[in-house]
Amino acid sequence: MTHQVHAFEPPERFVAGTVGPPGERTFFLQARGGGRLVSVALEKVQMSLLAEKLEELLAEAHRRFGAELPEAPTALSDNEPLDTPVDEEFRVGTLGLAYDVDTATVVIEAIAAGEAEVEVELGGEAELTEDDEDEEPDDDLDRLRVRLTPAAARAFIDRARRVLAAGRPPCPLCGQPLDPRGHLCPRHNGYHR
Repeated sequence: MTHQVHAFEPPERFVAGTVGPPGERTFFLQARGGGRLVSVALEKVQMSLLAEKLEELLAEAHRRFGAELPEAPTALSDNEPLDTPVDEEFRVGTLGLAYDVDTATVVIEAIAAGEAEVEVELGGEAELTEDDEDEEPDDDLDRLRVRLTPAAARAFIDRARRVLAAGRPPCPLCGQPLDPRGHLCPRHNGYHR
């Protein structure tokens, strides 16, 4: 089976966004360019880690290579909703980050979850044969590859953080998200708050 590499180097637009009400949101990375639109689904934790690690990557590139660290650019701020239709190409299993010194750009790669990962999530058992162990696990998986300038990466980080903060407010006692139908707070021994 062949895999697809959706490459946007650079994209016209690359954003993080959600579909659905708080508590039931599906998180997406969406890239647009060259008449193409690609949306990939990921977990909230993955989006949070992507923003955090992108910030660290920019700081490290500045420290090691003297890369320019832009402040949050208001000109690049994108508050528009995701482009429609939002059709999930794949669910992200692995995220990769790199800084290309030659072009002074950040490379983000989102790799589809493999069959073994899906089986584990669904409660099934995945068996590895000797042949499977020799192969690189990500060789035949779909991927989204995006190349961004540091300014565009900073704008992406800011938007991702706004998207993450727009969810359900945290409980002041335990920090878990408050549900509009009630919250079983462990700090109150399971009583509704």
